Amino acid sequence: MQIHSAEKSMAEATPDAQLFQLLSNLLQQVEALTNQEEVELRSKIEALGLEVTKVPSRSTQQLDELEIAKELDKLSAKLDDVDEMISSTMAADPQVQSLLSGTANVWLPVITANTEERLNFAASIGKNDTQTEEETSITN
Repeated sequence: MQIHSAEKSMAEATPDAQLFQLLSNLLQQVEALTNQEEVELRSKIEALGLEVTKVPSRSTQQLDELEIAKELDKLSAKLDDVDEMISSTMAADPQVQSLLSGTANVWLPVITANTEERLNFAASIGKNDTQTEEETSITN
C-alpha cells in the first residue's frame, strides 16, 4: 500500500522532482547493496538538483551575437561531453542502457526543458510547497 502511495505522489510531482526522487532511490539501493555510504555521489546529486531547479536570472546587460554564440558553443561542448559519456557507458553496460531507457520518461523532460518550462517547474514546486504547508496547518 505504501508503494502505491509513493508511486501516486511521484506521478503528481514535477518532472525534475521525479528525476531526483528516482536518483535518490537508486542511490539508496546501491548503498544497500554495497554497504557503503556514497557521500560524494549524494552531494553531487543534490548539487545537480539545485542547478536544475535554478531559474536563470534576467540579465540586465544585452549580449551581442558573438557573446551569445560563444556561450552556445560552450554549452554545446558540455552537451557533447555528456552525450559521449552516456553513449560509452550504455555501450559498455547493458544494465545502464536498460535503466536509462526504462526511466527516460522521468529524466528526459528535465534535461530538455527550455527556460519557460523551467519557470513552470519552479512555480509548481513553490505551489506544491504552499499546498503542503496549508494541508499541514489544517490537519494540526
